[in-house]
Amino acid sequence: MSVQERKERERAERERLIVVTARELAEQQGWDAVTTRRLAERIEYSQPVLYSHFRGKREIIGAVALEGAAELAAAVRAATSAADGPRERVAALARAYLDFAAGNPAVYDALFQLDGGLPYAQEDTPEPLKDAFAALLESLGEVAGDGVHPALFTEVFWASLHGLATLTREGRLPRAEAARRTELLVDRLAVFPVDA
Repeated sequence: MSVQERKERERAERERLIVVTARELAEQQGWDAVTTRRLAERIEYSQPVLYSHFRGKREIIGAVALEGAAELAAAVRAATSAADGPRERVAALARAYLDFAAGNPAVYDALFQLDGGLPYAQEDTPEPLKDAFAALLESLGEVAGDGVHPALFTEVFWASLHGLATLTREGRLPRAEAARRTELLVDRLAVFPVDA
């Protein structure tokens, strides 16, 4: 291995450590606790080293969001691949999405609540974000209904899931009814073939 390759590998490892540490700190104490000073202390590097990887907290949030998007896409695909039939796939997608949101609140916030400097729904949207949407579209497109554009339906269904995730987490909706809400969303919004 050349000196240049070793330096690039070490740089990638440092960058990964910064993202992992920021994510852990945010999950434990919230994003307000994630500062460059605290991150530098935790990873035992100076703040200038941290700034050589990320210009600030916004870029760190963006890196966590991209990592989270890949994880969300994988969770949705794993759940839907194990389901038989359109209704079961959509229900599995909804549960996987809501479970991801509940189990990874800081990552979910990085993805959908905080400014990570990432463009959404644009040509230059990063691939992990596009892929997370594609993972939803793969199952939701088939249940959009006649005359409804699959991507538009996916946006509406996703917005509904986001509302359920956010309102439940904030205590605005009682957790006891979460499963019934999910079933209602699936059954009322998606259009299933008669034999599904």
